[in-house]
Amino acid sequence: MNRRARTERATSCSIIVCSPRQRKGHPTLKFDANITQLYTEHAFMDRFAAAAADGFKGVELRSPYSVPAEAIANQLQQNNLKQVLFNFPAGDWDAGERGIACLPGRHEEFERGLYQAISYAQTLNCQQLNCLAGIAPAGVERSELEAALVQNLRLAAETLAEHGIKLQLEVINSQDVPGALVSTTDQFERIHQMVGSDNLFLQFDFYHIQIMHGNLMLNFERLKDRISHVQIADNPGRHEPGTGEINYDFIFRALARAGYDGWIGCEYVPGTTTSDGLGWIKALRSE
Repeated sequence: MNRRARTERATSCSIIVCSPRQRKGHPTLKFDANITQLYTEHAFMDRFAAAAADGFKGVELRSPYSVPAEAIANQLQQNNLKQVLFNFPAGDWDAGERGIACLPGRHEEFERGLYQAISYAQTLNCQQLNCLAGIAPAGVERSELEAALVQNLRLAAETLAEHGIKLQLEVINSQDVPGALVSTTDQFERIHQMVGSDNLFLQFDFYHIQIMHGNLMLNFERLKDRISHVQIADNPGRHEPGTGEINYDFIFRALARAGYDGWIGCEYVPGTTTSDGLGWIKALRSE
């Protein structure tokens, strides 16, 4: 795609949305593309340009560690993108691990991953990192798992604060990830209290919260002082907004009214290609 075509495409769907209702004293809603989930029709290093061509100004991803940080930084610079978020190293993903922070005996591995994540964050100018607590192994008491998680989160929260980086802990629904140690907001709140750090935030994924709780904006409003990043996908199927039961038109208006000024991560599975499925954002922009 030539520069002119890319410019025309981006202008037609800029993913910084300010509807007429939002202009009346409400913040602009900022959407970033999770390029682990989106643009999978492209090779990984081509997804940055694809996201920018569709008007996104920020990207997030699950794991950058298989690619040199400098190569990612080059793509961000070339495409005028902000690296919004990525995860700590999460163990052996292909073997089914979804984080190691709660696993006794893995503290040294967690600490190495923490410093690796910081190194990448500094190169990518990223101010938020997400920690996946992990899956509870059979035969281990929950109290032991929570003790390991709290130890690791205390270290991460303190260390990241020294570098000006926010620590996120994500609630993961137990339907998609059976055994996820932190699968409810109540569990997050208990862990947050045990950690005792102002640098620990809830990564609020509307898809996960819908499955586990419902009452989406009631839960958001109750916890908003601890929320600095949200993610979206519809349910069921984890596809684009507007394909399932979640009323995202209401959600977006409510987020604006609530004064939410963080990024909204698009972490869904496109029904077709990513670009063809962006009608929901074009409709929001045209209001």
